[in-house]
Amino acid sequence: MAIGDFSDSQVPSKALPKVTLFTMFRLGLFQMGLGIMSILTLGVLNRVLIDGLAVPAIIAAGILAMHQFVAPARVWFGQLSDSRPVLGLHRSGYVWLGAITFAVVSFLAVQISWQLGGTIEAIGSWSWTLQTAGWAALLALLFAIYGLALSSSSTPFAALLVDVSDEEDRSKLVGVVWSMLMVGIVVGAIISGGLLRQLEADAPIELLQAAINRLFLIVPLMVIGLAFLATLGVEKKYSRYSTRSTLADREDKITLGRSLRVLTANRQTGIFFTFLLVMTVSLFMQEPVLEPYGGQVFGMSYSETTLLNAFWGMGTLIGLSSTGFLVVPRLGKQATTKIGCFLVSFCFLLIILSGLTQTPALLKGALFLFGLASGWTTTGAISMMLDLTAAETAGTFIGAWGLSQAIARAIATLSGGAVLTVGRQLFSNPMLAYGLVFGLQAIGMLIAVWCLSRVDIQEFQTNSKRAIATVLESDLD
Repeated sequence: MAIGDFSDSQVPSKALPKVTLFTMFRLGLFQMGLGIMSILTLGVLNRVLIDGLAVPAIIAAGILAMHQFVAPARVWFGQLSDSRPVLGLHRSGYVWLGAITFAVVSFLAVQISWQLGGTIEAIGSWSWTLQTAGWAALLALLFAIYGLALSSSSTPFAALLVDVSDEEDRSKLVGVVWSMLMVGIVVGAIISGGLLRQLEADAPIELLQAAINRLFLIVPLMVIGLAFLATLGVEKKYSRYSTRSTLADREDKITLGRSLRVLTANRQTGIFFTFLLVMTVSLFMQEPVLEPYGGQVFGMSYSETTLLNAFWGMGTLIGLSSTGFLVVPRLGKQATTKIGCFLVSFCFLLIILSGLTQTPALLKGALFLFGLASGWTTTGAISMMLDLTAAETAGTFIGAWGLSQAIARAIATLSGGAVLTVGRQLFSNPMLAYGLVFGLQAIGMLIAVWCLSRVDIQEFQTNSKRAIATVLESDLD
């Protein structure tokens, strides 16, 4: 059988309506919810574990990283959304079920955190018993389930973005949708800061527990509502999947094995995978240490360190929203990403300088600039990512790119805590320990630029058409 050309230009999708700006913002509500949840888990709960419950930083980071270590499931969920519709829809049903699950699990994780903290308070941070290890293991398991639920919703959602858009619109769609992610981070920081405003750095555990429980009950319910509001009816109206895919009536033939053969048929897949891995690790190592950095180096309260996320979130929001519409169309996706990586590296040096000079205003300004640079980098990289797909296996490709990013986020979360722990052993000055984390991130972004210089989108598009046709012809005829 002839597979033909896989580019968007092949598809007779002109009869289908184009995604409007309003619909782009609607879709962004799902990403907004994910941004809010990231503040709760990697921001608020991370500090509760380390500062409030005295869980060692490396152990807390390892527990939180579990939701990223299950990232290989992203490829499977992407392939499922290619081949097994839910409620007659390839993507939306997975989004809804996943959102409900990760919201419920996040609340359960907080309850287990109190049990873990209680045992640590009784015996000390490093004198662990079997009971303490058991609570820690259960909390890690919950975060693994949280990660599976997140994968089952976010991967089909990203594939939905490919399905409903044409190539010329994708940088705009990425700009809007990922801007909404940053809106979620800002909103999450504001909501969390408001609900936790009365908590000081040394707040009694009873007050801390009541406030955090309320936060993790109200906010996840909001996120479920956002997931439904974002996607309800969008796939039926805008999806081009059935017109682009030559297997639209034979989805059951898109097995995981065949999808993986398509995925690995081009050497550029591996190169881009590596770039995403290095870039994402370097971009997010500071996540598990940023709020403790504000607390221990600058003496900030819980609400003040939570609001630090708002500064880089606002910067990223401006960077994302402007880059997709103004920068990428002029410089191109790859050049935009390179410039962003260089700027991010410079911002980490400013964050180090703010700690050395004990200047909170410089820290906030550096975080805002870091957000702008992150917006440049993210828009370019994600626009490239959405282009590097094939219609028949879009979910699988998105799963692979998501796998790279998720592995990187797990490594970033774990290594951030690990490097901080090592730094504390090496240096008596907390500033030097945190500076070690930020310095490694600056170096990592320069390595990412080198990896990016080897990515050739044209080679991918040319070779993948031929390779995909060969794989699918041999398996499906």
